[in-house]
Order: sequence, then C-alpha cells, then structure tokens
Amino acid sequence: MSGEPIRVLIADDHPPVRAGVRALLCFATGIKVVAEAETSDDAIRAAAEHQPDVIMMDLRMPGVGGVEATRTVVRDSPHIAVLVLTMVEDNDTIFAALRAGARGYLLKESGPEELARAVHAVARGEFITSPGVARRISSFFATTYADRPPRAFPALTEREREILGLIAQGKNNSHIAQHLFLSPKTVRNHISNIFAKLHVADRAEAIVRAREAGLGGERRSRTIPAL
Repeated sequence: MSGEPIRVLIADDHPPVRAGVRALLCFATGIKVVAEAETSDDAIRAAAEHQPDVIMMDLRMPGVGGVEATRTVVRDSPHIAVLVLTMVEDNDTIFAALRAGARGYLLKESGPEELARAVHAVARGEFITSPGVARRISSFFATTYADRPPRAFPALTEREREILGLIAQGKNNSHIAQHLFLSPKTVRNHISNIFAKLHVADRAEAIVRAREAGLGGERRSRTIPAL
C-alpha cells in the first residue's frame, strides 16, 4: 500500500453498527474510514465515487442487497476488496457472497483486532473468515460427492435457480413475477443473469439446459413464451 492507509467504506443500514465499526477502526494502524453507506445501492454509488481499498459490507440492507452490491462493485472496480461483515452464517448466504466476489466473511461478533487484521488481509489480496465460517466452508468441501449429489448450475443463486425451474416449466415472466412476488423488471434482471451464467443466447436454450439437468419437472415439448 506504499505506506498510505487502507481506505475503508462501511456499508450497513444500522447507524449504531456503522458508528461502532468506525470507532473500532479509528484505533487500528494503517486504516482510514473514508465513507459510509446506509443501503446497498448507496454502497455501490459510494464505491464508484470514493474508490476505497476495502468495503465492509453488510448483507441484509435495503436495495438490491449486499450480495448483489458485492457482485456489482467487484465487476465495476475489481481492485476493491469486499469484506462481508454480517450476522448471517448459513451456507447458502456464505457461498452466495463468495461467488459474488467477497474476499472475506466475518461475523459482527468479531473483536477489534480481528476486524483490523481482516481489513489488512483482504487489502493484500488474501482471503479471511471468522473461525465459525471457516468450519462451515471446510465441512462443506469435506463432504464427498458420493454423499452429496452434484448440484446443477452451481453459479446460480437460489432465486435464479427457482426462476430457471419456472422457465423450464414454460412459465412466462408475468407468471413468474406474480408467483414469486417480484416486479417484472426484477424478473427480467434475474433472467439476464441466468442467461449469462449458463452461457445461453435465449430462453429456448435455457429451457433445454434446465430440463437436461432435471429442472422443471417436465421434459416434453411445449411452446416457449417470449422473453
């Protein structure tokens, strides 16, 4: 870092949490808090404006959410290291954040020394987690494929997998939006992400891939609705 402090953005929707993290980092050597964000959308904008070295990202924030914000930041500014700081530690959330590009995953119970060490580690390009999260990751990968059947399309989030299953059933966007209580725009965004992750050009290819993987429940031919 050429002797300059590590510039940190704190993204959390709870003001007391942001204040507490800022206070803890004020005592850490070589770290400077340069901005705060209260929503995930604010975090994306603040990252683009301030170009911090590290973002301490909560996952459950208003807006697109911490996972999507992480994906956007990493895509637009790959040099920014996202360090998740959250109370959530279920496997799906952990791996969704890591797939989105997070370089670290800490729980909010972490002490000041652990927070400072994590900021320095991810700024150097290292990966770091809380001990409990590390045990979950280790346990997940310790499970053999004989014990755990291979999962189709591991790059997809749970929501994307759910939408792909409905697409494979021949449901159109309007039906999917109503069924999942999502806006049509959100559904279109998810479908665009699905196409990109599956490397398919259109809905027809996506349906073929999904049904080959056993999604959708039906393999017979049916009319494919327009996107």
